[in-house]
Amino acid sequence: MLKSPQGSFVLFEKFVFVKPQETTMNNTYDEKRILKQLSNPATSRQAFAEVVAQYGEQLYWSIRRMVLVHDDANDILQNTFIKAWTNLADFQGRSKFSTWLHRIAINECLTFVRKQKLTANIYTDDDNGVANMLMADEYFDGDEVQALLQQAIAALPEVQRQVFCLRYYDDMKYSEMSTLLGTSQGALKASYHLAVKKIQDFFNHHD
Repeated sequence: MLKSPQGSFVLFEKFVFVKPQETTMNNTYDEKRILKQLSNPATSRQAFAEVVAQYGEQLYWSIRRMVLVHDDANDILQNTFIKAWTNLADFQGRSKFSTWLHRIAINECLTFVRKQKLTANIYTDDDNGVANMLMADEYFDGDEVQALLQQAIAALPEVQRQVFCLRYYDDMKYSEMSTLLGTSQGALKASYHLAVKKIQDFFNHHD
């Protein structure tokens, strides 16, 4: 199992410090109020700090499952919030603010994955590079089977990898995923089932 390091890590410079192992969704969070405050220069900074506190942990784990390494996930998370802050004027309100944040995070993940060429070069199903890396990672507390699962996920094509992680780990509905990724529910279901089949084949190969 992937785990976060002990202690706090900084999210979006001076906005807020978040302990991912302790953070919970704030029941008093009101998106209408937050959006109104974000549009006011006098209250926008404090409102965005609430956004970071509300969604920081959730986004961190969504990112971490895509890139695996804590430091990389933390960097991408901070880039996500920085991009959101600097592009607040681009948010049109046609979707939930959380959906908009997730879309930014996914795009940042894809940029990172493509730059590192993870699925093409390093993390293929022909070797145990990911599994070996995770077993040696101080922030991974799973067993060999869980490490091999991450190996199998890393070998998936980008779209299947996204869909599998959102469905399997986040239990996201296909309707929500469709809004987030701009893809039909039928195509998403197909991608998920293809991903599951490839992961099953991966484990059959490693029996």
